[in-house]
Amino acid sequence: MTTLETTTDAALVRPRPATFVEAALDAAGRGWRVFPLHPWSKVPAITRWEQRATTDPATILRWWERHPGHNVAVACGPSGLLVLDLDAARGPVPARWAALGVEHGRDVVALLAARAHQPDPVETFTVATPRGGEHRYFLLPQGSRIRSTVGARGRGLGFAADTRGPGALVAAPGSVQKVNGELVPYTVVRDVPVAPLDDWLATILTPPPPPRRPGRVPELPATSRRVAAYVQAAIAGEARSVATAGTGERHIAVYSAAAALGELLGNGWITEAAIAHHIITAARRHVGVDEFTWRELTTTIRDGIAAGRENPRALPERPAR
Repeated sequence: MTTLETTTDAALVRPRPATFVEAALDAAGRGWRVFPLHPWSKVPAITRWEQRATTDPATILRWWERHPGHNVAVACGPSGLLVLDLDAARGPVPARWAALGVEHGRDVVALLAARAHQPDPVETFTVATPRGGEHRYFLLPQGSRIRSTVGARGRGLGFAADTRGPGALVAAPGSVQKVNGELVPYTVVRDVPVAPLDDWLATILTPPPPPRRPGRVPELPATSRRVAAYVQAAIAGEARSVATAGTGERHIAVYSAAAALGELLGNGWITEAAIAHHIITAARRHVGVDEFTWRELTTTIRDGIAAGRENPRALPERPAR
């Protein structure tokens, strides 16, 4: 799929700073908070680095005057950055990703962009990393709840496509790593302004709202004992179907459950709040797993309820004795 050469322009490649202190001052000049790393590594050389990272030239000069060979880090959170850390595959690519033609983290981002019917987000400040990867810098949306991710875990993008945000760091351009016995630098390959994070990427990476504190379950309307028992049994059955749904079955399980309980709403035997409460409680374990989002969950519940309430359900006849 895409290669770094196809996403960069040679005219935008900037020479590496001559010294590490120059690299630190250059990053600070862009408004990014920096601090020292141990030589050739990504290991912080100071404690409380996220709090102490700075753009102050005097502090930077003092740090690197003492340790001129230290690498430079950018503290992503305090700098207002989210960095896509896209790596080349090291070893076999997992089968599900290999079947999609993925060989690199950048292929995952291109694939997600195509699914969202959006352009591949390449037009931003970009750094080539020593082991064949790249860092794409983006502005973190103000007030966002986005956090760093690793691979496909949790809210992650997918194979070899990590993100670095609050609580994380990236090695700044001009830092070096030892690769096969040689020192290889982090090099700017697209020297353009840092772009805002695309809305579709922000949606994927934003975690669902934190669970509400356990409260009272929405009350059901007053009905006969027989109807109440029937409704409780329906709730339990639909919640069980949602909770046990497999990866490829979650959407239809949620929709079917919402539609089935929506039929009871059409009769006034249950409230919309109660339907949402019970299905969300059952489906919460799925949110953030294999691209199942909070938005998909709530939208599917809404659509299912709307379909079900148009077809009120009749209470089954009692069997003759």
